Amino acid sequence: MPGFVHAKSFVSDDEKAVVGTINLDFRSLYLHFECGVYLYRSSTVFDVEADFQKTLETCELITLENCQNYPFLKRFAGKALRLIAPMM
Repeated sequence: MPGFVHAKSFVSDDEKAVVGTINLDFRSLYLHFECGVYLYRSSTVFDVEADFQKTLETCELITLENCQNYPFLKRFAGKALRLIAPMM
């Protein structure tokens, strides 16, 4: 809330971080030329972690009940669009 974070970021052991556009799927890793920056032992790693923790404070928990109460038309549209997603 109020939106979502589209950036992909990873932090490991307060020592390494990756921030970029790379998705963890076949198209992003093998077919597209997506970008990311690898940070190693940089003070910026702590900034990435701090930003993630700050974002968590404004997140909304999605439960099974939320999903079951989602409007039928939107659920149907999502399933229909998923059929053509591999072609995009």
